[in-house]
Amino acid sequence: MTDRKSKPPLIGINAAIFVGLPLAAIILVPAWGIYQGFDAFQWLWALAFLYLNGMSITGGYHRLWAHKSYEAGPVLKSLFALWGAGALQNSILVWASDHRRHHRHVDDNELDPYSAGRGLWFSHMGWMLRKYKSNEPDFSNARDLQRDPIVMWQHRHYVALTVTMNVGLPLLLGIWHGDIIGTLLLVGLLRLVINHHVTFFINSLAHFWGSRPYTESNSARDNGFLAFLTYGEGYHNFHHIFQTDYRNGIRWWQWDPTKWMINTCSRLGLARNLVRVPDFKIQRALLDTEFQRARAKLATSPASESLRAMLEREYQEFTESVNQWTALQAERYGRTKEQLGGVLEVKKLHLQQKWDQAALRTRLKELEYSLKMRRKRIGLLMQQLQLQGQPA
Repeated sequence: MTDRKSKPPLIGINAAIFVGLPLAAIILVPAWGIYQGFDAFQWLWALAFLYLNGMSITGGYHRLWAHKSYEAGPVLKSLFALWGAGALQNSILVWASDHRRHHRHVDDNELDPYSAGRGLWFSHMGWMLRKYKSNEPDFSNARDLQRDPIVMWQHRHYVALTVTMNVGLPLLLGIWHGDIIGTLLLVGLLRLVINHHVTFFINSLAHFWGSRPYTESNSARDNGFLAFLTYGEGYHNFHHIFQTDYRNGIRWWQWDPTKWMINTCSRLGLARNLVRVPDFKIQRALLDTEFQRARAKLATSPASESLRAMLEREYQEFTESVNQWTALQAERYGRTKEQLGGVLEVKKLHLQQKWDQAALRTRLKELEYSLKMRRKRIGLLMQQLQLQGQPA
């Protein structure tokens, strides 16, 4: 057991915020609810503030600034900076820098600021309460953000902005509504506490609870229930392997309001250059994980040699498909460069170029389809292994 004296010192302001505010909410909100009660106006504004704060963290702090998964204009960036400050999770610069270190050193207890390897409590909020070495500011990984005037404006005025958004706005709402205390408790206090822990779930629960379909090289999990609570951030296994994709939920039916917001902003001209990982890479990650599981299963089961040979044959064909896809992408890139270099021959070669590009796209789609079919065959092979392992 760790000696209490060896622990880093507490950070007083953080302890007051992340421990004191939840205790205050647990006591004061029910007490005022019994004494005075809350009305629909206050609940609706609390929900509005909650979503504006949350989506500014997920769509702004996280996907825009930490991962550069799309570009945004000054209007959208300014809104994210203001409502993100209202989330009281530090400035964009600090938040994004910490998060980049988390991705680079995920599960490394010495370098990952909120490593899941140090336990659920630590990754949820314990990492913020003490002066851990892994938490020391280092903006060498965020020089691009230091050149962003909106990021640096928010960083310089962060305290004033967060007081304005968390006290000033709820206070004005309370004066307008005629119930200052009730509005401050619901729109200010309770909303803030819920917003904190919704975000913290991604650092903690999303590394302990769920499935790992895309990679088992780290602790990140996909969890649809957490996605519902966290504005779409719950597909965390996908995110950790494809962090530059503006989506977390890549299927149409997966709950990801942050993705929908970014897409809508793009259609309105507020965002651009949305990054989407090619479907082939996604299928490759899924299939590679399934191959690893199948090999592990074969290693511990009395499987027939025919099944082992089948798996190795499928893996060989999988490797060949990956090599073909890489070559086709290089060919497409080379042809694009040639097209950009030509001037006088453009009209003459236009039809041939369109034909070649269509042929390349067709071949790429065929390779993507082949991986999907191979995944189904690996699934059938795993079912055979399970049947063989059952007693007669």
